[in-house]
Amino acid sequence: MSSTENKKSRWTHLIKTEAKRLGFLSCGISKAEFLEEEAPRLEKWLNENRHGEMTYMENHFDKRLDPTLLVEGSKSVISLLLNYYNPEKQEDKTAPKISQYAYGTDYHFVIKDKLKQLLGFIQEEIGEVHGRAFVDSAPVLDKAWAKKSGLGWIGKHSNLLTQQVGSFYFIAELIVDLELEYDTPTTNHCGTCTACIDACPTEAIIQPYVVDGSKCISYLTIELKDNIPNEFKGKMDHWMFGCDVCQEVCPWNRFSKPHTEPLFNPHPDLLGMTQNDWEDITEETFNKVFKNSAVKRTKFSGLKRNIDFLIK
Repeated sequence: MSSTENKKSRWTHLIKTEAKRLGFLSCGISKAEFLEEEAPRLEKWLNENRHGEMTYMENHFDKRLDPTLLVEGSKSVISLLLNYYNPEKQEDKTAPKISQYAYGTDYHFVIKDKLKQLLGFIQEEIGEVHGRAFVDSAPVLDKAWAKKSGLGWIGKHSNLLTQQVGSFYFIAELIVDLELEYDTPTTNHCGTCTACIDACPTEAIIQPYVVDGSKCISYLTIELKDNIPNEFKGKMDHWMFGCDVCQEVCPWNRFSKPHTEPLFNPHPDLLGMTQNDWEDITEETFNKVFKNSAVKRTKFSGLKRNIDFLIK
């Protein structure tokens, strides 16, 4: 092994070991280059208006596909997974439901902090390395990079899946101008299973691996700013923020393990709230229960709109 290869191997090992220490589930690395396979797929999806009102998806098309346009001189995309699976559920089975990922502190804050620590570690251990951290808030195709980095395959519900722990995790990236050892993609293990397609309450998975975002309950309860269209009355499966149906029915999620991140634990009042509590929720309660939560994205008025749509 040449001294350059030796360095790359040592640095890669260092980074993956530190990622694990910071609490990440896994870490995979791929070469920062144009995502050729994704380009036609993304273009078709946008042309068919599968993104609904998420017009930001149309912006920065080239940047979404080419990390070197986001980070000058970038050589590597370091993809990371952070588990958020919580076996605890809301106690009142009749209450409006909230997606597990939003139980605790907003993941953007939690992960950004860990990514900054990881980048700081890389700069300390390796030297002058430039990079940027991304948590689902910039034009980066998270799932495509995680797949390319060998962290899993894209399931028929379009989420990343792994045989070891299923899909209840966040995906984030560090894009850096450092050459490292690159991982290879894994194989697809969905087989003939169509559990996610069959279970989707709004039939948003229009064919294997293609989701019509404008029909997805997560989109309707979070991204959509107008009123929820009446065609979805009685089809929301009682979800008021996000939706976990396609993940809950996926056979691979029987291997999900509880997360170990204290910040992802729900507010003490959250899981005990009854249907009546939700129907009568005040702005004061909303601000208390969701103080640092991703649910803040809908604002009180948005959550109230969702609850009213479910019960009226």
